[in-house]
Amino acid sequence: MNAIFQDSSRQPLVSLRNLNKHYGNFVAVDNLSLDIQEGEFLTFLGSSGSGKSTTLSMLAGFETPSSGAIEVGGKDLVNVPPHKRGIGMVFQRYSLFPHLSVRDNIAFPLAIRKLDAAERERKVDAMLRLVQLEAFANRRPAQLSGGQQQRVAIARALVYEPRILLMDEPLGALDKKLREDLQDELRQLHRRLGLTIVYVTHDQEEAMRLSQRIAIFSHGKIVGLGSGVSLYQDPPNAFVASFLGNSNFLDVTATGQGAASFEGQGLAMRLSSEHRTGDALRLMVRPEKALALSQADAATNPLPPGWNEVSATVSELLFLGESQTCSVVTAGGTELTVRALSATGLPFKPGDTVKVRWAAADACIYSA
Repeated sequence: MNAIFQDSSRQPLVSLRNLNKHYGNFVAVDNLSLDIQEGEFLTFLGSSGSGKSTTLSMLAGFETPSSGAIEVGGKDLVNVPPHKRGIGMVFQRYSLFPHLSVRDNIAFPLAIRKLDAAERERKVDAMLRLVQLEAFANRRPAQLSGGQQQRVAIARALVYEPRILLMDEPLGALDKKLREDLQDELRQLHRRLGLTIVYVTHDQEEAMRLSQRIAIFSHGKIVGLGSGVSLYQDPPNAFVASFLGNSNFLDVTATGQGAASFEGQGLAMRLSSEHRTGDALRLMVRPEKALALSQADAATNPLPPGWNEVSATVSELLFLGESQTCSVVTAGGTELTVRALSATGLPFKPGDTVKVRWAAADACIYSA
């Protein structure tokens, strides 16, 4: 996917054009083009080695593209050093100076820019209030918790008022509860400041929680771009469907317009005109969109028009607090998962035969 993702109604703040990064024969970023709008929170999401951090490093100026253009506000930055790009950066490891106080760590970017003392103090005080660390101003990093250290790193990145803030796995070293608390703080900070934030993570839940848009990376390319809602509910391809959230996949064969065969059984399908009879396809349905019924319940509740039903055997049930999952296997060996709220319950046990149902409108179809 080499398309340029952009909103043509607005001039983008950042434009990446045909960006490539090679390390010998290894292609880390492959002809990537992307527009980033001013004031948006965009997350680069992908597994290790997908190219997301390398793309962020090229935008920051820590890596030089093998080819391509990086423009911010219409200005080409490829040959501009990092400290002259007006871009803030926050890393997972914080990179705080252990011998300096919180106040002096935050003030450091202003000191190297030779800002006068009074103005420096005013800006540092404002940052301390913003990240709610006024009471810790004179402490050293070692005297702070991980979450407090990360707030210092964010304040230091923001103190010289960059137009863009880049964040590379900034919360990855924190425990789940603290990570979620800081995610909420980051979201509120973004709303208050209207800052453009580009965020890198491998955590899909974090991406969904924080972002206005998510760019999903695979093998140096962007393979999906959009809001978390659109990418989850209508994934553009099977990779995005499998990477973002949990998915059930069924290998089917198109048998005509609006119909397909699965393990010898006919299914209603949301097929398009491009699908031909005999095409091998993959049907995807989310676990929460599927229902599992006992044989008795299925017999007394006829299948509604536009719905599908397959027989399966329960293999496992898991209680996950608010929800429960039921794993089943069809006669042909296809594994499916059904999710329901715990209050609703899944009254089955391993070995039970059930009917799994879903609406054809809730399924996505991809080429096999």
